[in-house]
Amino acid sequence: MMTDTIADMLTRVRNAQRAQKKSVVVPYSRTKEAILKVFAEEGYVGDVSAEGDGASRQLHVTLKYFQGQGVIENLQRISRPGLRIYRGKDDLPKINAGLGVAIVSTPKGVMTDRAARALGQGGEVLCKIY
Repeated sequence: MMTDTIADMLTRVRNAQRAQKKSVVVPYSRTKEAILKVFAEEGYVGDVSAEGDGASRQLHVTLKYFQGQGVIENLQRISRPGLRIYRGKDDLPKINAGLGVAIVSTPKGVMTDRAARALGQGGEVLCKIY
């Protein structure tokens, strides 16, 4: 049984990009879909689509490359089941001097640290990407 499915998703994306794969398949969950949609909005991955139904539902993620290199330089889990990390709106991290993105789960949904600051929301800092 897997306890940290978000870390598994991030590892699948990281490994697929390092192996120069065109896409990667991840088991479906609404949280994972929301995180991947934020990645797509920020330009780190291409298309994100959910396929199948029921227990066999999966997310297909198209990876992006620029001049043969993966767009994602670093992808790291921050909050995890054994140690949850919550931050208020004033304490949200700035990743790589503002060049990266922290993904935050707020009461208004999953969003970037910049969007959470703009809405005045804090929450659980799920991961960082740059």
